Formats: sequence, structure tokens, C-alpha cells
Amino acid sequence: MYLFLLKCNHHFLPLQRRVYLVKMEKGNRTVVTEFILVGFTDDPKLRIVLFLIFVLIYLGTLVGNLGMFVLIKINSQLHTPMYFFISNLALLDFGYSTIITPSTLMTLVTENKVISFTGCTLQFFLFCIAVTLECYLLAIMAYDRFTAICNPLLYTVIMSKRFCMLLVLGAYFMSFLNSTIQTTFIFRLPFCDSVIDHIFCDVPPILKLSCSDTHLTDIVHFTCATVLVTSTSLVIFISYIYIAIAILKIKSAQGRHKAFSTCASHLTAVTIFYGTGSFMYLRPSSKYALDEDKIISVFYTLAIPMVNPLIYSLRNKEDFIPECHLNKRITTLRASKHDLLRSQEQQITPFYRLNITFSNT
Repeated sequence: MYLFLLKCNHHFLPLQRRVYLVKMEKGNRTVVTEFILVGFTDDPKLRIVLFLIFVLIYLGTLVGNLGMFVLIKINSQLHTPMYFFISNLALLDFGYSTIITPSTLMTLVTENKVISFTGCTLQFFLFCIAVTLECYLLAIMAYDRFTAICNPLLYTVIMSKRFCMLLVLGAYFMSFLNSTIQTTFIFRLPFCDSVIDHIFCDVPPILKLSCSDTHLTDIVHFTCATVLVTSTSLVIFISYIYIAIAILKIKSAQGRHKAFSTCASHLTAVTIFYGTGSFMYLRPSSKYALDEDKIISVFYTLAIPMVNPLIYSLRNKEDFIPECHLNKRITTLRASKHDLLRSQEQQITPFYRLNITFSNT
């Protein structure tokens, strides 16, 4: 078989033509060795404005998430299952944003928008892990709230340190497995073009570059996304059904408000993340609109990681400033304990605000 490898001259060909051609006896096959990220716009002034905005967003994400992670680790009063999961979510959001932001900023400040095939594959692989892991963590946090509200007396037994670690490790394993499957099916495809009309290597724009039938890959991607969203959202939905029933059994309006406020931050994060993610990925490939998808992508890859620390810290601000509220918290815990015992005697499952450290079970 006659094989001839021709590398296009990068200095004289436009970016869209930077591909490797392999000529074989039975025809020509295009092998893409690098991709070009188009980004948002070619307007220099608008690119500068967007660059500054995205830098500020990333700095906010960095300070917010790493600050929350460090604060939870150094404050022994926050060594509870709920804050263990929040610290993992904060670290994930920082990594999530770091995977995407550099390539996005690159498309705004330089004309060299090239990303290698390997770099694109790695970026998508890590991005897929981050998205999947966030879904699982949100589901685990819903189960944690369900246990705290509906089974308060067994909370430390059920949510032991060992069990919490197993939940998180299981989430990492499933995320790695899901990402491996999707990355393998997507990047095994032959590509006829190298221009990705997006801000990073994502599924819809990459599949549009393929010069072969993507039907099987579409099915695999849609199935993985559907199974992930359906399974995790089902856990969240069922957990909150039981939580709502338990809250409605609380007689005092103050008690119901306290119970709901504990879940409000998690519900807000779930609504924002699942809403944008489902709109982005649970659609047929024919419904993708690349210009609209760029805006949506910025929202769930850059904005959400920055907003999450604000959501959780505002809802739990007394926990993050413990010294200023120590006496108030002691009074609240005593009152909650009294209400709990009285409610248990009436065979009504109550809610009280837990601040219990991990057991050694």
C-alpha cells in the first residue's frame, strides 16, 4: 500500500486548512492533529471587554471556592457530613472552571486559537468528569438532607465518615467511567474539518466536524446523559418529597422556615445546574444552535462555579462566622433538642438543625 503523508504549511494556509492529509491507494483520508477554537467574536474591543469579565469571574470562582474549602477544613465546627460534601463541591467547581477558562481566555486575547487533538481530548475528558461528578454530588447532598430531616436520631449512624467517603469515591468512579465511554466514542470518529465553533471542546460542535455517520455516537452520548440526569434527579426528587412531607408535619411556622432554609441553597444550586445542563445536552443534535450554546456554556461552566459559594455561604453564614454566633447557636441547639424529644413522643418526625461531627462508625 502506497502511503504519503503531507503536512500543510502553517505559515501560508489559513487556520481552517491546518490538517494532515494521508493519501492511500483507495482514497484520501483527513487526519486532524489540531483544532481551532473560534470563540465568541472577532471584534477587538468586544474581545477585551469579554476577557476582563471572564477574568473577574474566574478570580471570583478561585477566591470563593478555595476560600470555602479552606475554611471548612480549618474550622472543626464545620466537620459535618453536609460540609464535607460542600467542600468537595467547592473543590470540584474550582477545577471545573479551570478546565474551561484558559481556552476561553485564549480565544479572546490571541489569534493563535489552536488546541492540539490530544489537548482537546483531555479537556473534554476532564470536563465530562466534572459535569458527571457535580450531578452525583448534588444527589448525594440531597440524600444527606433527607437523612438529617427525616431520620435525625439515626443521622450520625447512617452518615458516618466511612459511608460519606464511600459515596464520594463511588461518584468519582462513575464519573470516570462515564467520561471514558463518551470520550472514546467521540474521538474515535474521523474528522473532515478542524474548526470548532465554540469556546472549548464540547460534544455538539465536535460531532459537527465528523465526516462519518455519528448516529451510534449520538445514541451513546444521549443515553449516558439521560441515565445520569434521570438517576441523579430521581434521587433528588424522591429525597425532597420525603423532606416536604416531614416539613409539613412541623407545627410551628418558625420550624418549617428553619427546615426549608437548610435545603434552599441546595435546591437553588440543583435548579440552576440541572436546568442549563438538561437544555444543553438532552436535545437531538439537529436542535443545537452553536451561537446560543456558547452563551449557555458560559453560564454553566463559568458563572455557576462562581455563584455556588455565594449560594451556600449566604444560606449558612452563621456557620461560616461561628465566633460571632456561638451563643445564639447554643441556644438554638438546646431549643431544638427540646422540640425534638417532644415531637418524638407525639410520633411526628421533626426537623432540627444538626451540627454533629462524624462518628467513627
